[in-house]
Amino acid sequence: MTATATPEAAPAGAAPASVRPYEAYVYAYPHKTAYRRLPARPALRDLWAGQPKDALSLYLHIPFCEVRCGFCNLFTRIGAPDGLTTAYLDALERQARTVREALAADGTQPRFAAAAFGGGTPTFLTARELERLCDIAEQAAGADLRAVPLSVEASPPTATADRLAVLAERGTTRLSLGVQSFVDREARSAVRPQRRADVEAALGRIRDAGIPVLNIDLIYGIDGQTEDTWRHSLEAALAWSPEELYLYPLYVRPLTGLGRRAADAPDPAWDEQRLRLYRHGRDLLLAAGYRQVSMRMFRRPDAPASAADDHACQTDGMVGLGCGARSYTSTLHYSFDYAVEMGEIRRIIDDYVGRPARDFERAEIGRHVDGDEARRRHLLQSLLQADGLAVSEYRARFGTAPQGDFPAELASFAARGWLAGDTTGERLRLSPEGLAHSDAVGPALFSPAVRAAMAAYDRK
Repeated sequence: MTATATPEAAPAGAAPASVRPYEAYVYAYPHKTAYRRLPARPALRDLWAGQPKDALSLYLHIPFCEVRCGFCNLFTRIGAPDGLTTAYLDALERQARTVREALAADGTQPRFAAAAFGGGTPTFLTARELERLCDIAEQAAGADLRAVPLSVEASPPTATADRLAVLAERGTTRLSLGVQSFVDREARSAVRPQRRADVEAALGRIRDAGIPVLNIDLIYGIDGQTEDTWRHSLEAALAWSPEELYLYPLYVRPLTGLGRRAADAPDPAWDEQRLRLYRHGRDLLLAAGYRQVSMRMFRRPDAPASAADDHACQTDGMVGLGCGARSYTSTLHYSFDYAVEMGEIRRIIDDYVGRPARDFERAEIGRHVDGDEARRRHLLQSLLQADGLAVSEYRARFGTAPQGDFPAELASFAARGWLAGDTTGERLRLSPEGLAHSDAVGPALFSPAVRAAMAAYDRK
């Protein structure tokens, strides 16, 4: 991911400069490429002292997949040698117990209000290993999985009946299946070898397991994809009446399987294709009765709450366990090292599984979040939701108004028609066209310091 300059407000009467609609998917701010080694390695017990701990989020990261898709730049490795998943779960348990002790060091017992297993592919683990993963979340970390929303990511080949039975019995409320396309040729083009028949079988097993919320991920912008084939995938997904659907634009990033193309190079024709497919998918889902939650997320109105909104990973009070997880206090975001290249990922995982418990007592890579960054983050994570930002909530938290803190950015958005209604009012909300350009809106709110750090990041 590369940083972009914040667009300036256009002079009165002038047309605003054009921007690329797909600058970057902002799923967390600041991005991990802005993290750096923390020289003092602060102790977790000090970082979490005095932090609110009555409604924490727990995230457990499993960095294994059976295959790596061509578009994937997540922290994951293909397969696992004999004994590695056991060693990884051993390290995860050591970390969970150490972190739980640090959280309670100030006498305040932590309480988790939501949990998620992500990756990688958590269901790469066997059914017995998934049982242990749940035990780690409950007994070592202290989360009551049956009492809180629990979201788990899966792939069609790993969504087996025995694994799903474990997840359902242990309280999983949401299962997210990475389908991407119901057209076999498109799946192959995205370097995701799968057959539609196998995807449909996996969806049947998920429904049979009785997990309350099914989410299906789809991707638009794949080579050879047309409006007809895109509609075919959307209708195939709708046949299962999923409670949630995520529509992702395809990105081609460095060091990925598809990265042999000119990653990050401007491609106006591809941008226009993705915008056209996005609008087609959005309109089809709205006509089918789904509610748009963000650019990517659509939810059935009757779906039970799943605690899986796009901004869930942005909230303070995130406790991440595993070598690819990140944690958030109100003043510091931290994690372990980050990589995309497979050799580097293997090195980081090997380092993680060899660590003794005391190595999990401190943060070592991260980024401090000061007042300006906290304001940017709050505005960004709220504005990218269809419901927008309640100015009163922003003012109550920071003592200022976003219109005064970010006048140039908001004026630029308004000039492009990306804001709905009066920008001086009590709610800032993106227009439909603004939501369509969410991946330009988000990067436009990055601070100069974060953009510089991201640009200077040495990809590995």
